[in-house]
Amino acid sequence: MRELLHLNDGWLFTESFDAALKQPDYPEDRLTPVRLPHTVKETPFNYFDASAYQMLSGYRRHLYAEPSWEGKCVLLTFHGAAHRAVVYVNSRKVATHECGYTAFTVDIGEALHYGDDNIISVELDSRENLNIPPFGYVVDYMTYGGIYREVTLEICEKARIEDVFLQTAGDVKTPRLRSLITLSPEAAEGCILRQYLCTENDRTELRLDTDVRKEGRLTTLEVPLPKVRLWSPEEPALYTVVTELYCGDELVDCSEILYGFRFIEMLETEMRVNGKPIKIRGLNRHQSYPYVGYAMPASMQRLDARILKKELGVNAVRTSHYPQSHAFLEECDRLGLLVFTEIPGWQHIGDADWKDRAVENTEEMILQYRNHPSIFLWGVRINESKDDDEFYRRTNEVAHRLDPTRPTGGVRAHKKSSLLEDVYTYNDFVHDGKAPGCEPKRKVTSDRTKPYLISEYNGHMYPCKNFDWEEHRREHAIRHANVLNAVSEQTDILGSFGWCMFDYNTHKDFGSGDRICYHGVMDMFRNPKLAACIYACEGSEEPVLEISSTMDIGEHPGCNRGETWIFSNADSVRMYKNDRLLKEYHPGDSPYTFLKHGPILIDDFVGDIIRETEGWSKEKADMVKYILNQTALKGVGNLPGKVFRTAAKLMLFHGLKPSDAVPLFQKYVGDWGGTATVYRFEAVKDGQVVKTLTKAPATRLRLEAREDHSILKEDDTYDVAAVRIRMKDEYDNTVVYYQEPVFLETEGPIRIIGPSVISLKGGMGGTYVKTTGESGDAALILRTESGSKVRIRFDVRVS
Repeated sequence: MRELLHLNDGWLFTESFDAALKQPDYPEDRLTPVRLPHTVKETPFNYFDASAYQMLSGYRRHLYAEPSWEGKCVLLTFHGAAHRAVVYVNSRKVATHECGYTAFTVDIGEALHYGDDNIISVELDSRENLNIPPFGYVVDYMTYGGIYREVTLEICEKARIEDVFLQTAGDVKTPRLRSLITLSPEAAEGCILRQYLCTENDRTELRLDTDVRKEGRLTTLEVPLPKVRLWSPEEPALYTVVTELYCGDELVDCSEILYGFRFIEMLETEMRVNGKPIKIRGLNRHQSYPYVGYAMPASMQRLDARILKKELGVNAVRTSHYPQSHAFLEECDRLGLLVFTEIPGWQHIGDADWKDRAVENTEEMILQYRNHPSIFLWGVRINESKDDDEFYRRTNEVAHRLDPTRPTGGVRAHKKSSLLEDVYTYNDFVHDGKAPGCEPKRKVTSDRTKPYLISEYNGHMYPCKNFDWEEHRREHAIRHANVLNAVSEQTDILGSFGWCMFDYNTHKDFGSGDRICYHGVMDMFRNPKLAACIYACEGSEEPVLEISSTMDIGEHPGCNRGETWIFSNADSVRMYKNDRLLKEYHPGDSPYTFLKHGPILIDDFVGDIIRETEGWSKEKADMVKYILNQTALKGVGNLPGKVFRTAAKLMLFHGLKPSDAVPLFQKYVGDWGGTATVYRFEAVKDGQVVKTLTKAPATRLRLEAREDHSILKEDDTYDVAAVRIRMKDEYDNTVVYYQEPVFLETEGPIRIIGPSVISLKGGMGGTYVKTTGESGDAALILRTESGSKVRIRFDVRVS
């Protein structure tokens, strides 16, 4: 039977590879002990150069080979090593791999000394002058370096299952399981395949014994399914498909694959999952993190998928611009998050050798990821590259040959591009705040019979920081709403992916000069910006209620707030001023008519108080109310003509004077010199208040820190917890201009990733803690100079 070992501990590292590292007598006191996933260089949060991680580094590890392994396959797999890896076993070169984003496996059996110690060494090149994708010209993201995903060792018989490709055949009413099973040449005649379908509660045999025919290594099994539930974004039903290989009466190998049965169609004007139409509402995701780049364990990969689905409420993600961790994809499978994944690259197409490597990347991507039910589209073009029909015929051929069940796409940044793929995917950056949210399909692609997706929008068109001024953060959110609304209106656009989920480190040629692209709807620690509310309102199951303003007039030019928007997924939102109800708003009040819960403009800061306080007639009170609200929304210099006509009527027929204008505005709208105004908002769902938001001058601050999980488990490797930090006022609002330091310290078997003193940015920040290989109670203590203190307790468990 197959035995799986995890080789993530016990590694030694050097930033400068030495050929002597391969030798058994190399002085290991020169090396640094590390655990995987590992980055070659921890970096600052910002203001660092890409040269920091570009090096020819070395890794070394001891491996005792059991005598029982001799005569078997000993398969060593690196799941991610950036970017060119040469692997040696006992000084013997056993593998060279030139892609930092796909896994590679090598049988090291012939190089091992059984019953003895062995040396595995890796020469790892993370320099960006390599002649492989994505390198060759500028790249708008840091590419980092290191063995940043896990390493495993499998010991199995020579007669084994090499690959199982699962497909959903039949139709929605009568689904069938089709399995393409590749066996090793040693799987002799008379061996038997058995296949089972497993859920958490039972084990159902799908097929009786089947002789493996010797005339070929590929065996196709197709069976009707029992009453299985189909996988969908709403109900992501998963099963474990178990394939067993028997030689005689002995079970010699077993494959277990978590799989969901589903039917996905991408048609000219519609995408369907199991026959039901769906509109893609997604975001792009890089796989990077502060300080450690790509090197984060499975728990952090899974967290990003949960944030996308649960917090941001999207139904899809594009893994820009490369294949990403299986842990991330598996969580997408579990959550029902659709995935568009693509080959590594960014704009540049290299020479013939470079293209050959890209074709190999296509093959590796599809072979390694095609059993994920969440993946619905293969990206087989280099992101935003020029047309190259000869090159892209090759990538499309590989994709269609290795996976005839999924369509291909290819992200381009120019219209009317040569279309060899099944889906036209295009980065539409037409929206600049004034132009339409997106271009119509007919202006983008000449072949309108094929499906069309928008693969990026916004992003560099309007970068936004959590500490930008309020109008900027509001505009950033509204631009995302503008595009989503426009895409929803266009019936022949299958959906869109916004750029992007979170901010990320980038090269000097991009970003804001501090090596950060502030293009996300979240910051690098996954704290939400205001724009995150636009997505959450459309898809999150949790109550959403946010206002685009702190309601502080001094933040705005001329002390005029301008437009203030409500973001909520509630049935209605009640707005109170000093405990007096001004107005109840409903989704139908939003100008974003193609969104389920679009932003709602606050158009009444007065309510009925004028009539009650002044004793005026309804006509007079309503006329004054109209002028005051228009002034609050647009400012004195931008008032429409109707305001002046109404003012003239008030002076001619109701006795008001021009000198009354400012006192009335200060009394009913402005806040100068009077008692502080308290605005309260209530989100109402099914007749019940489900969330309350209060905006008032802050008088007390408190530090908030929330960990994503408190039980840290070391199984295959170390575990990491993400801690998102905010400074809040007494009303639970983030105080966005708090930039002060937070001091971090730990107790017990955990350590901080990154610095022990951080500064909040926009009132937000974050940190990570990782386990150290020991069990026990642990804590992270956070404090500020002003005396705020938070203690987070962790329970660390090591298997």
